[in-house]
Amino acid sequence: MRGAVFVALAATIGNFLQGWDNATIAGGIVYIKEDLDLGSTVEGLVVAMSLIGATVITTSSGPISDWLGRRPMLIMSSILYFIGGLVMLWSPNVYVLCLGRLLDGFGIGLAVTLVPLYISETAPPDVRGLLNTLPQFTGSGGMFLAYCMIFGMSLSDSPNWRIMLGVLSIPSVIYFLFMVFFLPESPRWLVSKGKMMEAKKVLQRLRGREDVSGELALLVEGLGIGGETSIEEYMIGLADEAGDQEPTSENGRIKLYGPEEGLSWVAKPAARQSSLALISRQGTMTNQSVPLMDPLVTLFGSVHEKLPETGSMKSMLFPNFGSMFSTTADPRGKDEEWDEESVQREEGEDYGSEAGEGDDDENLHSPLISRQTTSIEKEGGPPASHGSILGMGRHSSLMQGTGEQVGSTGIGGGWQLAWKWTEREGEDGKKEGGFKRIYLHEEGVPGSRRGSLVSLPGVEVPAEDEFVPAAALVSQPALYSKELMDQHPLGPAMVHPSETASKGPIWAALSEPGVKHALFVGMGIQLLQQFSGINGVLYYTPQILEDAGVEDILSSLGLGTESASFLISAFTTFLMLPCIAVGMRLMDSSGRRTLLLTTIPVLIVTLVVLVIVELINSSSTVCSYIATICVVVYFCCFMTAYGPIPNILCSEIFPTRVRGLCITICALVFWLGDIIVTDTLPVLLESIGLAGIFGIYAAVCVISWVFVFLKVPETKGMPLEVITEFFSVGAKQIATTKNE
Repeated sequence: MRGAVFVALAATIGNFLQGWDNATIAGGIVYIKEDLDLGSTVEGLVVAMSLIGATVITTSSGPISDWLGRRPMLIMSSILYFIGGLVMLWSPNVYVLCLGRLLDGFGIGLAVTLVPLYISETAPPDVRGLLNTLPQFTGSGGMFLAYCMIFGMSLSDSPNWRIMLGVLSIPSVIYFLFMVFFLPESPRWLVSKGKMMEAKKVLQRLRGREDVSGELALLVEGLGIGGETSIEEYMIGLADEAGDQEPTSENGRIKLYGPEEGLSWVAKPAARQSSLALISRQGTMTNQSVPLMDPLVTLFGSVHEKLPETGSMKSMLFPNFGSMFSTTADPRGKDEEWDEESVQREEGEDYGSEAGEGDDDENLHSPLISRQTTSIEKEGGPPASHGSILGMGRHSSLMQGTGEQVGSTGIGGGWQLAWKWTEREGEDGKKEGGFKRIYLHEEGVPGSRRGSLVSLPGVEVPAEDEFVPAAALVSQPALYSKELMDQHPLGPAMVHPSETASKGPIWAALSEPGVKHALFVGMGIQLLQQFSGINGVLYYTPQILEDAGVEDILSSLGLGTESASFLISAFTTFLMLPCIAVGMRLMDSSGRRTLLLTTIPVLIVTLVVLVIVELINSSSTVCSYIATICVVVYFCCFMTAYGPIPNILCSEIFPTRVRGLCITICALVFWLGDIIVTDTLPVLLESIGLAGIFGIYAAVCVISWVFVFLKVPETKGMPLEVITEFFSVGAKQIATTKNE
């Protein structure tokens, strides 16, 4: 956990530099236009160059990060910050200054786009929201410190704008050193490239424990999202060892084995449906209680409503249910997990090619983790493990009468990851079967345990209070497939999902229903955030505070107009910090959706009051104070939720294989929205005035609330792989319903 927090803090230095740059150019432009004698058009270009650079680099940052990795792109961001700062420090003329601003914008674009992605891929599910709010906090912190520096420099006789802008190079060096020496590559990216040993070491560092093989398997499973998935219901409890000897009691059971003193868990098909399954079947029907409600919203909501009383941080039934895949015997006689990469390294081979040839970043056709020796035609057909990461050797057992075998691991948020082997006798009398992946979610709470179990015909069950209900997402696994069993004579192999995934350009993945649905949510929330008024309120804040008499008070203390303006800006950004801290605290408890639905109405009210104040057109002190209070409240609520949450959501809802590309698309929408709002603000100000502008912003906030309520699901505490699986399931169900 400490490792994940540390790398998140290191990565967010890039956002600190973004905030620093925004403040320094806002303060420095006052002196730049006087020194270089700039017209209004060129002045606007100097300010906008970093925005242009960020937009340009964003068009390729995601796909390149999917190719080269997250870490190299963040290192490049620090280098661009450093070079841009040096160029601005030199700046003999406006052309060189624009070049420096452009390079600086490239660094901003990389940091803003990739830092949330990197944090989401490295953070544990239970604190992912908190850690992904850090970029907003550090960005505001950078603005505050920069305004403090500018205010101090403004008190001198001849403030030097080149130093104001060039100081950026100093923290960028610290950023570079952290990126190079302390920031590991994203484990999800490493797994996607088949670098399992490196991914394992990174996970051990991030989680602070040795046994991470269960999470490693989860990351591989995340590459296989999008298959046919069903939602099933189980009852989970301690296995009755005495009853296990009776073949009739085994009918329809799935065993889950845990490391806790050798205790066994048993999961049985439930006679009554769980809320998750019911909603998944009924959510797309036309007689929903809320018209136009996205079934995905209801589906995600059913998960969070049924979490154990201890919350999403801890599972009730499995309080210490860590990885199920403890160390197993190596086929070569070693006592550590064995994968193809480690063995080939010992033999002096390059991992990634079956013959030991080729680049390990490009050739992914060799087994990803290990081969599973098996003979599926033998009596008792499930494969016997020999050192696989699944650990189906020492900690698993063949179930009598059913031929089902399961490994399981806790993956956060009350979810368990399991695989089961189902077997039946074919027409030729031979045993045949296959593996299924299970994302298992516990729905029971202590108060609802008793009486929740309904007896099944032919199934002997233990006492009712020993069981809790659970829902399961069951689908084809990435680690095992029938095709691989045919391709590899030794049986199922853990092979990179690219071998069985659909071929073709990565852009083709955007046509998948789950990805398209997630893109609609991501682009919608980013665009509405930009049109909700934050830029307009920032623009209007100095005038609001001046009308309230704040600047007169500061002038009476001997401060000049520029110094007073900088101090006001510093105070405004300082107010953001405690508000963002509140958002960090609530992000993983109340949740993203709840925070948005709670705070957006406050934004609407403050904007409506500002419209009324402008229409009254009164210069009274009371109106000025009311307007000031509205601005402060707007800032506080926006920074608590609507500021950080769009980036958090966009970093969570896309599959690993296209996450960088999809985040690039959403980031482009963000930057284009920013450009539209910034460029149209002066025009709108002249045509409809501030009352009209704030009226538009209030209307957009109303649309935002409706959009969030109908379309944005709650993702707190859920593993990324489960979130993307839900999007895939829900989108396909919606498409099926429309076709019917």
